[in-house]
Amino acid sequence: MSLVQRLEVRQGQALVMTPQLLQAIKLLQLSQLDLAAYVEAELERNPLLERAEPEPSATHETAEPTYGEDGSADGFEAGEPESWLPGELNPSRGEIETDFDTRLDNVFPDEVPVQAREVGGGDMLSLTPPPYGSTGGSFDAEAPDFEATLTAETSLRDHLAGQLELATRDPRERLIGGFLIDAVDEAGYLRESVEAVAERLGAEPAIVARILSLVQTFDPPGIAARDLAECLAIQLRERDRFDPAMQALVSRLDLVAKRDFGALRRLCAVDDEDLVDMLGEIRRLDPKPGRAFGSHAAEVLIPDVFVRAAPDGSWLVELNSEALPRVLVNQSYYARVVRGATADGDKAFLSEALQNANWLTRSLEQRARTILKVATEIVRQQDGFFMYGVTHLRPLNLKTVAEAIGMHESTVSRVTSNKAIGTSRGTLEMKYFFTAAIPGAAGAAAHSSEAVRHRIKQLVDGETPNDVLSDDALVQKLRGEGIDIARRTVAKYRESLRIPSSIERRREHFAHGSAHHTALALR
Repeated sequence: MSLVQRLEVRQGQALVMTPQLLQAIKLLQLSQLDLAAYVEAELERNPLLERAEPEPSATHETAEPTYGEDGSADGFEAGEPESWLPGELNPSRGEIETDFDTRLDNVFPDEVPVQAREVGGGDMLSLTPPPYGSTGGSFDAEAPDFEATLTAETSLRDHLAGQLELATRDPRERLIGGFLIDAVDEAGYLRESVEAVAERLGAEPAIVARILSLVQTFDPPGIAARDLAECLAIQLRERDRFDPAMQALVSRLDLVAKRDFGALRRLCAVDDEDLVDMLGEIRRLDPKPGRAFGSHAAEVLIPDVFVRAAPDGSWLVELNSEALPRVLVNQSYYARVVRGATADGDKAFLSEALQNANWLTRSLEQRARTILKVATEIVRQQDGFFMYGVTHLRPLNLKTVAEAIGMHESTVSRVTSNKAIGTSRGTLEMKYFFTAAIPGAAGAAAHSSEAVRHRIKQLVDGETPNDVLSDDALVQKLRGEGIDIARRTVAKYRESLRIPSSIERRREHFAHGSAHHTALALR
């Protein structure tokens, strides 16, 4: 066997992921906030990119006047100005005050854009702008600082630290109390044990426990508790309602969660009416006392696409222009700078910056077109939802949309991630419209899992205390409506909706019914 060296030419195909392609794929799956942050970073890094300012829209339309044969506008003589005041163009002060039924000196000076002053013996008025340096029209005078009037939101730590300074003057107690306050989370719970805090501070556990008891007396009630039972107990002591029966109830919150009212009555040694009152008082307590301080503002889901009904009964799908970043490539700046670039490094930098800028603008345009294309197909597939609601939601997967629009399934997955559609029924994520299929009974059409989940909730909401539907009963009712579903699937959907089991719901109905009959008997 001989070894021979030779050259061979082979032709093949391979997918090469260039940096530009990776950038386009990355932009496709970014949310609005992430995309805005990415574009801002590119604007700072690339000198050839600039933000496209929105064109000012005319808020008032100006009608073009029609002119007569003599060159004057219709309704007016040539050279005659239109007066906004009755009578003479320069009326006296008394005439102005009579016509407008007020005195000029009654006008608030801060709201007047011009300054009225008397000329010619007080008979005439001259409306002239106030001089710079006077109140209301000055660039030099100190303007009111409106930001200084804004109040900062008080954090939970600041709220507790202020109470600690009033509660004790001992530096050691303030140190331990401040450390405990720092260990309180946003919900108001102390997530470290007394022993761990004492070990970290080198203090006695008894002293730390005493300072913790002091912090637990602060506002809001229930703060610095180590678990839910202690949080509720602190609030009940604040209301002077932590009697032995309530103490027994708080100690077995697991039975409250299971709605085992029979065991709770025996544990607390109370009747049905007292148990209902105790449970109602527990529900009125705040399980997260710290959420009222320093809470983060709720993030509003901004739609990427709007869907609205057209006059002919179809649906109009349009992009949310306010959510799309607008960038431009400054070609004139590039032409001016590249002429003055002499070093090879400068020319290479400008060439790369121009290439990246052009690619970014094309990628943003392609991203917008792809989102619109996918959203249009989703609306076409789910037209029943937009017309009648969630009960007419159809089973839909990524493959169906991808085949309909001629794209890859992974592309559709990236487009629908972190995107939302604004509809007349609210703003919904695009992923909401992709649901699994539940087969129909006796060869009927398949049903959407979201529609089936909604139907289960409707059946449970419509049940009566004497007819509580078990999971088997729900299966029979759904099959009677043409939905072939298994019992374990019903149980899974019920738990996802946070609906208790039929046993727990029956106990709750029985407890409320017993309390109602007892109240009627007492009357």
